[in-house]
Amino acid sequence: MTTRKTPLRAVEDDEAPAHVKTVVEAAKTGTTRELLAATRDRIAVAVDNPNTAARDLASLTKRLMETVREIEALDARDEQEAGASVEVSDGEFNAAAV
Repeated sequence: MTTRKTPLRAVEDDEAPAHVKTVVEAAKTGTTRELLAATRDRIAVAVDNPNTAARDLASLTKRLMETVREIEALDARDEQEAGASVEVSDGEFNAAAV
């Protein structure tokens, strides 16, 4: 399980919820993570819908879990890359060393 980058907090009265992209919006203008998140949300709605055919639930549930794993792997990779960067200061240039 990945850790949250920002802690949970109470929403202010004047704050609007963040816009969540649809699958189409994420496919056209979003990042890979936004597309995966939109796909995850769309599949979750289908799984939760009582009118979804029983024959479709197994494949939808499997794809939902695969999508969640892809998001977790992407987040872990991004977290690892962010932690791997180190500030390096430039040293003085020595022309004789060249």
